[in-house]
Amino acid sequence: MTDLAATDLTPLAAELTGSLTTDPDILATHSLDESEYRPEGQALCLVRASCVADVVATMRFAHARGIPVVPQGARSGLSGAACAVDGGILLSVRSMDRILGLDEENKTVTVEPGIINQDLKDALRPHGLAYPPDPGSVAMCTIGGNIATNAGGMCCVKYGVTREYVREITVVLADGTVTRLGHRTVKGVAGLDLVSLFTGSEGTLGVIVEATLKLVPLGAAPLTALATFPDVRTATETVAAYMATGAAPSLLEMMDGMTIGLINEIADFGMDSSVGAVLIMQSDAVTAADDIAAFSETARDHGAVDVAFADTPEESEMLVAARRSAQPGNEHYARNHGGGQLIDDVCVPRSALADFCSGVDAIREETGVTIAIVAHAGDGNVHPSVFYDHSDPASVAAATAAFDRIMALGLSLGGTITGEHGVGTLKAGWLAEELDEGNRRLHRDIKKAVDPTGILNPGKMLSHL
Repeated sequence: MTDLAATDLTPLAAELTGSLTTDPDILATHSLDESEYRPEGQALCLVRASCVADVVATMRFAHARGIPVVPQGARSGLSGAACAVDGGILLSVRSMDRILGLDEENKTVTVEPGIINQDLKDALRPHGLAYPPDPGSVAMCTIGGNIATNAGGMCCVKYGVTREYVREITVVLADGTVTRLGHRTVKGVAGLDLVSLFTGSEGTLGVIVEATLKLVPLGAAPLTALATFPDVRTATETVAAYMATGAAPSLLEMMDGMTIGLINEIADFGMDSSVGAVLIMQSDAVTAADDIAAFSETARDHGAVDVAFADTPEESEMLVAARRSAQPGNEHYARNHGGGQLIDDVCVPRSALADFCSGVDAIREETGVTIAIVAHAGDGNVHPSVFYDHSDPASVAAATAAFDRIMALGLSLGGTITGEHGVGTLKAGWLAEELDEGNRRLHRDIKKAVDPTGILNPGKMLSHL
C-alpha cells in the first residue's frame, strides 16, 4: 500500500490540463459506484482527465511509483469495478466526452470515452443513424464504461452487445504507452483481436481514451405487445417457444409480479400487479405487424392471460419506460426495507430459462429471502434482485447465501455468472469457479504481460485467479 502522506503529487498536478484533488469529501463521493458490495479503499487522489495527455501523465506517474490506478467513467456499474482501492489514484475520464468524428458514408462514429450513451444516440438521430447497445442506465452510463464492461441491454436480443460495435480503440497502457487497437474497416484480421480482449476487461488492462464505433441506420418506430401470465414459468416457456421459431424481436423483456408491484409504487404505468409475470415484446422490422401477431399467438398458446398492443409510439415508450423503472422501483423498496439489494446477472441458454427461474423461486421459498426477477428474456439474461436488511447480520448472511446459490444454479444450467454487469469485486471469487485452470492461467499471463506491476484496477476482476 502506498504511503499516502509520503507521496508528492506536485509533479503529476503540474503536468495535467485537467485537475487533481485530494479533498476527502470529493474522494469519498468518487470512491463508489452503484454496486451494493463495494469494499472501497482510501484513495490517494482523484484525477479528472481532460485529454489523452492527462491519462498518459497519470499512468506514467503511477507506473514509476507502483501506485494503483482505478479508471472511472460515470460510476454507474453494479459490480464494484470502479470503487477505490487503498492508496490508489481514481482516474476519471468522464470529462472526455466529445464526438471526434462522424463518418456517415461508412457508418462509424469516433468518440471520447466519457460521452453518455443516450447523448450519443441523440446526436446521431438527426443523421438517420443509431448506436444500438442500450443498457438500462443508458441515460447516465458512458461509452467508455460500456466498452470496459461489454455492456448489453434491452436490444441485445436482435442487435447484440457492445463488443459487436467496437471497431477500433485507443488505449493507454499501464506504463503510459498509447496504442491503437483494431480496424476502422468492416473486415480486418491482421493480428490478434485485441479489441475484443480489452472490451470487457474492466480497466484491468488499460484505459480506453478513444473509440470508433459501428453504426446502423435508424429504424422505424417499433410495434409493441404486452402479454401477461399467471406465473414466471409460463412466461419463460413462451420466450423459449417464440425464439425457437427463428423470431428476431428488437426487444423481449420479462418482469415478475413482484417487480410489477414495485414499479407501480413509484409511478402509474397502468400494469396489473396481480399477474405473475409480463413479457414486453417489440419489433422494428418491416414485418413488425406479422411479428406481433406471431408473438401473440405463441403467448396465448402457452397460457397467456391477456395480450395487449400499444396503439401509439407514446404507449410503446411507456411500456419500455416501465421496464427501465424496474431498478428504481427496486431501490425504492430496498430503502424502505433495510437498504440492502444484491443484483445478480446470470445468463443461461434460452432453453434453460424456465428451469433457472423456477430454481430461483425454489431458493426464495427455501430461504425466505425476498427476490424480484427481471430479465432480458430474449437472450436468457436474468437479473434477480436479492433484498436484505443491512442492520441484521442474519439477513445479510441469508441474502449472500441466496445470491451465491443463484450463481451456482446458473452455472449448473450451462450459463455464466455475468451477462453484462461485469465481475468487479462482487463476483471475482465466482469467476475462478466458472473458468477452468487453463483459462485462469491465460488470464493471469495476459495480465502480467500487459500490466507487469499490477497497478491497473487491482483487487477486482482478476484478483482470485
